[in-house]
Amino acid sequence: MIYNALLLRIRLYFCCSLNSMKLSEHLHHKVFQIIASVAAKEKTPSYVIGGFVRDLLISGSGNIPKDIDIVVIGSGIEMAEKVRQAIGEEIPLSVFKNFGTAMLKWGDTEIEFVGARKESYRSNSRKPLVENGTLEDDQNRRDFTINALAISLNQDSFGELLDPFGGLKHLEEKLITTPLEPGRTFSDDPLRMLRGIRFATSLGFSIEAGTLNAIHEYRQRIEIISQERISDELNKIMLAQGPGKGFLLLDQCGLLEIIFPELHQMKGVEQVNEQHHKDNFLHTLKVLDNIALKTDDLWLRWAALLHDIAKPRTRKFEPGTGWTFHAHEFIGAKMVPGIFRRMKLPLNEKMKYVQKLVMLHLRPIVLSQDIVTDAAVRRLIFDAGEDLEDLMTLCEADITSKNERTVKRHLRNFQVVREKVIELEERDSIRNFQPPISGDDIQKVFGIPPSRPVGMIKNAIKEAILDGHISNNYEAAYALMLEEGKALGLTVQQGLRREKE
Repeated sequence: MIYNALLLRIRLYFCCSLNSMKLSEHLHHKVFQIIASVAAKEKTPSYVIGGFVRDLLISGSGNIPKDIDIVVIGSGIEMAEKVRQAIGEEIPLSVFKNFGTAMLKWGDTEIEFVGARKESYRSNSRKPLVENGTLEDDQNRRDFTINALAISLNQDSFGELLDPFGGLKHLEEKLITTPLEPGRTFSDDPLRMLRGIRFATSLGFSIEAGTLNAIHEYRQRIEIISQERISDELNKIMLAQGPGKGFLLLDQCGLLEIIFPELHQMKGVEQVNEQHHKDNFLHTLKVLDNIALKTDDLWLRWAALLHDIAKPRTRKFEPGTGWTFHAHEFIGAKMVPGIFRRMKLPLNEKMKYVQKLVMLHLRPIVLSQDIVTDAAVRRLIFDAGEDLEDLMTLCEADITSKNERTVKRHLRNFQVVREKVIELEERDSIRNFQPPISGDDIQKVFGIPPSRPVGMIKNAIKEAILDGHISNNYEAAYALMLEEGKALGLTVQQGLRREKE
């Protein structure tokens, strides 16, 4: 695939220089031929534009996106309806009259139609004043040159690439830059600043110097963008192959301090008496990149980003000890709901999952550095539950020493912890722990209502099992229940059978 993509790039480069670019052989989807036919019949010029074209040129004829954007010189809604009729199947059509767009869903492909338009903006809003325009107008309003590339779907020029801003050259150079003056582009729609960083991160591109400077200059304009849109772009950066690059760019442009102050506060190194701590911001980004090699799970990546978020608040220099961050895991876990709430991220089980991993992220590390006791591992299994494997993945990603021998030693120790987890889980069934004696059992045996002694006895049984003092079975738990009840002055009900009903 890489070889084919390279050949395509070379061929396109020379075609471009001769101004005779043809991509018709790569427009495999049947919808392109149907659109061309309808466009000719209705005399409505049509073009595929944006991400589809960009990704086609990057990947050759390989992985082509399932989202196709069509711009027409006329009504996008009317064109979508005509194409739907020409397809001859009952496929869903969604119409968005306020935006002048319509979307067809054909199999697993979404085709969105919009009329070519030009836009103008007011200084206090990112909502444009829109009027009908030409293809050139529509390309002018695009965010980046690599997204302004279009391919003709008209019969007399089917497959011809239209590249008014050198987007193909910028693809070759792996460069993000704007079609028009970048200050105007970002002032008009500040979300484009985040989109540029997202594209640079996900595609592995650089941002052109003037474009980067403009993002810094207009960074305060991001404040007119809704938090939902900002967080959507952050999530897309998080899901990139190397998300750390995106946060470095956000910091370089001055956006990080505005949209994620807690992360920005992690930057820097303090030194006292020639003792300094590591830069927790750079460490966090390394952990994030490490975990991105292991998982595509967005919320596990968020846990990696936030695992040390409270270190700036807990940092303290203690003579004789050095720099400490006592209880940063507990304070960090308390910070998670506030961060999620402000960023309009889900305040549901996903947030609780991130909070849990932040709270527990030191536990396996401590075990890997000390003698691994059965009791400590049982408690880890119990507290982490079904998220134990994710927690271990996070902790392994947290090993960022530049000393390769240190990293290998810690990973070996983690393997010992993993083996102990498997052994105890098979023997004691702690992960989905259910107490052998229930609160109802305790109430029946001692003839008492729901009360504090019931909870005390249940907790004593749980602690004894986790500490390995008794086995995780009914008989051992029943015997301990009687001992605990006697110590609390409780009396077993006469005639009550010992067997669990």
